[in-house]
Amino acid sequence: MSLRKVFRSRKFSRSFKEAPAVGTAEGGITGNGGEHAHENGWSNMLPEILCEIVRRVDAAEEQWPNRQNVVSCACVCKRWRDITREVVREPLHTGKITFPSCLKQPGPREVPHQCLIKRNKKTSTFYLYLALSPSFTDKGKFLLAARRYRCGTHTEYIISLDADDLSQGSNAYVGKLSSDFLGTNFTIYDSQPPHSGARPSSGRASRRFASKQISPQVPAGNFEVGQVSYKFNLLKSRGPRRMVCSLKSPVTPVTPTGESSDSTSLDGHKMHDKEHAAASGYTILKNKAPRWHEHLQCWCLNFHGRVTVASVKNFQLVATVDQSQPGGKGDEETVLLQFGKVGDDTFTMDYRQPLSAFQAFAICLTSFGTKLACE
Repeated sequence: MSLRKVFRSRKFSRSFKEAPAVGTAEGGITGNGGEHAHENGWSNMLPEILCEIVRRVDAAEEQWPNRQNVVSCACVCKRWRDITREVVREPLHTGKITFPSCLKQPGPREVPHQCLIKRNKKTSTFYLYLALSPSFTDKGKFLLAARRYRCGTHTEYIISLDADDLSQGSNAYVGKLSSDFLGTNFTIYDSQPPHSGARPSSGRASRRFASKQISPQVPAGNFEVGQVSYKFNLLKSRGPRRMVCSLKSPVTPVTPTGESSDSTSLDGHKMHDKEHAAASGYTILKNKAPRWHEHLQCWCLNFHGRVTVASVKNFQLVATVDQSQPGGKGDEETVLLQFGKVGDDTFTMDYRQPLSAFQAFAICLTSFGTKLACE
């Protein structure tokens, strides 16, 4: 982002805070400056007018970097922030990413969000950007960052809102991804409870901190929200990796006692009982089967121009069909998440409902690394 754009955004927000007093309902002018004028200025604007201002800004700014003007409205004062939250709708309905909370909300229904993942091999760091143009070289809007750590017999990816602060003790920490020794089974942890009554996962790998909680404002636990499993290829048959994802539904019924009705979890990263998983509040995704191309002599998937380099990491995820439901529940043709290589350290990530940016990013991180038993 250029210095001129940053200056404009700050000037936009500051203009509301430093604006002179406005007329009251009786038509008079209150305050000649100072604190009294500020209290009766923009912060005391009529709700109807304030809503209309925020609504017009929200409608006019479709994507970043102009989308920052909507954030500037929320930065004026608490009253503006509350109104902005009411006016700005979730990405599920608009497809717009505005606030950090949008990264854990389901993506758009029709047209997927197109993102880029940049990899830094030297620091084992991965950066997620919202694509603002069709070009694969433009970074776009920064969304999330992750760093890979080796912890004993397993590997962890710490996911953060801050590209420079990738630790579990940070306020920017949003979750993590933990793998087993072979790197074929992964567990996704969220820093916030996915629903009312959710309890932090037990076990050393799921702890937020190794010692005492460092701050009362920072949650000390991690909440399991999904699992990713790569199937073994013992016969070494030709073909891409096979993977299954089990994601906890974002909305889980809560009993009158305040506890979640979803009291079961998948055992030992194994997802053989798909019917039980779906019934207990999980969404099951699997990779879309590619087709063998006789002329090219390779396995092919249609990425619609979003993937340009052949790689075993490339995949598309679709929802599994539940044969027990009339007509079948699920759609094995609609791609919910696709990931693929476009450069040495550049990858595309396109996702839609029911996945969030956080979930999609965590799933794509599982594709990095060698999986000899699965290839």
